[in-house]
Amino acid sequence: MKKVLYVATVASHICQFHLPYLEMFQSMGYETHVAARDNLAEKNGLSLNFTDKYFDIPFQRSPKDKRNIKAYKELKKVIDSNKYDLIVCNTPMGGVLTRIAARKARNTGTRVIYIAHGFHFYKGAPKKYWLTFFPIEKMFAKLCDMVITINEEDYICAKKHFKTDVRHIHGIGVKTERYYPVDALTKKELRTALNLTDDNFVILCTGELNKNKNQEQLIKAANILKNKISGLKILFAGNGPNEENLRKLITDLNLNDNIKLLGYRTDLEKIVPAVDLIVSCSRREGLGLNVIEGMLCKKTVVATKNRGHCELIKNDFNGYLVSIGNFEEMADCIHKIYFDTEKANLFAQNSKELAQNYTVNFVKEELTNIFELKKE
Repeated sequence: MKKVLYVATVASHICQFHLPYLEMFQSMGYETHVAARDNLAEKNGLSLNFTDKYFDIPFQRSPKDKRNIKAYKELKKVIDSNKYDLIVCNTPMGGVLTRIAARKARNTGTRVIYIAHGFHFYKGAPKKYWLTFFPIEKMFAKLCDMVITINEEDYICAKKHFKTDVRHIHGIGVKTERYYPVDALTKKELRTALNLTDDNFVILCTGELNKNKNQEQLIKAANILKNKISGLKILFAGNGPNEENLRKLITDLNLNDNIKLLGYRTDLEKIVPAVDLIVSCSRREGLGLNVIEGMLCKKTVVATKNRGHCELIKNDFNGYLVSIGNFEEMADCIHKIYFDTEKANLFAQNSKELAQNYTVNFVKEELTNIFELKKE
């Protein structure tokens, strides 16, 4: 039986993004192994399915953390003691340490593939990002058989500069059986469960509460909109290190009646269809799973201009793109959508159509071809 090893810095990354592909490998007759630090207790009910063997490796996100030395040694032992046919590594530290640890295995026939979920260098990124991260990614690309990117900008850059096989896929896929449009009655029932009414105009912003996700921009936009949009409600789904600062800002701007922090949720399929608008404020985004989920549910989107959002949102076609940090512009675009229902409905339909290439089934076909999978 062939074996595949999936690696990421933390187990939640695998649970959130890769379970359909572990299932795909198992259905093809592969024995599936996962190596990652177990952080699932922090993530409110995520579980690691479709896994025959799990290795709890103490990866740390910071490259300066000395615990990564232990993580490397443990991972190398796992790789050397198992004859893997394929190793798929993800996330910066998981990707770097795996490619170092798998050098010997590659010499004996193991294929090593790195999935880049968004390079830290990109058009418009600070110069220090290019000076720091670009040389690292270029160097480590030589230590794998393939780099897979999830957006076109990263693909073009990697294809031009990296000395390895480079491929592109349409994100990591969203399940259409989980995210889809609902009828008016179902939407009303979902809103009731969230203590929302038909009179509320509801915005959802999903993502870890951190500086990169930039939720402050939407909060400041809400401060402008609270007196312009009757029944304005904004839901933030996620947890993270910036939660205390965000709560303080919400309180300081007297927005506690308008904004609710839902915490980390594993039932977003019960929330996304209930809202009126999806907003994403990220400074940097590889693609934006939350945006695709909303698009599949036939939602209009307002998002900041970055490579991932620009690939998904066509300005004035399925939503609006706004400048990072410009909360006045964001407020203005949200206001337009609120008052122009006809255009909002057209945007929503366009969103659903554009999202079809980003589904799990579509990406499975891409990866089946890339991994050259044949049923055992």
